[in-house]
Amino acid sequence: MPQGPVIAVGPKPDPEFDAAITRGGGVPGPLAEASGLVWTDSRAVPEGIPDAVTWVQLPFAGVENFVGSGLLEEYPKVVFTSAAGAYAPTVAEQALAMLLAGVRGLWHREHSWDYLPAAGRTGRLGGSTVAIIGAGGIGRALIPQLRALGAMVIAVNRSGDDVPDAVVIPASRIDEVWPQVDHVIVAAPSTPETRALIDAGVLARLKPHSWVINVARGSLIDTDALVAALRAGTIGGAGLDVTDPEPLPAGHPLWSIPTAIVTPHVANPPQHLRPALLERVEVNVRRFGNGLTPLAVIDSGRGY
Repeated sequence: MPQGPVIAVGPKPDPEFDAAITRGGGVPGPLAEASGLVWTDSRAVPEGIPDAVTWVQLPFAGVENFVGSGLLEEYPKVVFTSAAGAYAPTVAEQALAMLLAGVRGLWHREHSWDYLPAAGRTGRLGGSTVAIIGAGGIGRALIPQLRALGAMVIAVNRSGDDVPDAVVIPASRIDEVWPQVDHVIVAAPSTPETRALIDAGVLARLKPHSWVINVARGSLIDTDALVAALRAGTIGGAGLDVTDPEPLPAGHPLWSIPTAIVTPHVANPPQHLRPALLERVEVNVRRFGNGLTPLAVIDSGRGY
């Protein structure tokens, strides 16, 4: 019976990942004998990858630290894959929860049954138009959820390719989006081009009831501009699972602005992260072993 490819796990042994490799038809083994590597450390960068290794699975959807380290350029013959899409359903739920909490006024707390000053700020998601910036796995998971609640969706992607159940506007025409939408969900990768994508100019073009939700990276929003817009009431509010800086320091203005909902980068909590990554490893080992391109190949030119 033919054996599958030998796949190593690094930087430390991990029986659960060995089991996922086996389920995918691979053979767990040492790096010196491997043709593939599953890397599980989100901070350290793999070093000394042997020439026989032609595929490396990285642990997160956001790979800017790996790309920035020069890893992909150091090993140009290796196919690197991220976990993009593996965590999409969980993160999409967080984005939707934050948007609904903002639109429905659930962020407002009063110790009175009768006094409801937030009532004037309470809206409906049904009938609104929501822009999703970055129509990858998270965006595609969000679209049917938003559509089920009666929202129209504008999906912004780099290619301009069709996205089911959404109006697509390519990133090159993103300036057309802001005046058309009621709310914005940021789900794009972190690259030099997307840094401070949501800046003072964009915030000024949104509506006074608009909520901006960020489940991507904090760097995609100009934090100072956001604080100013929230204080001035230029927009309705912001839901942030990621911030710049991160962690958000004690005493930062975002902690005290009532219309800012902040969660500590938990859209994909640990209890869901590991099972999703194990499933992705199993799928990609199977694809690799059968001569198919693994899911979520990283484009070094794009940075994701």
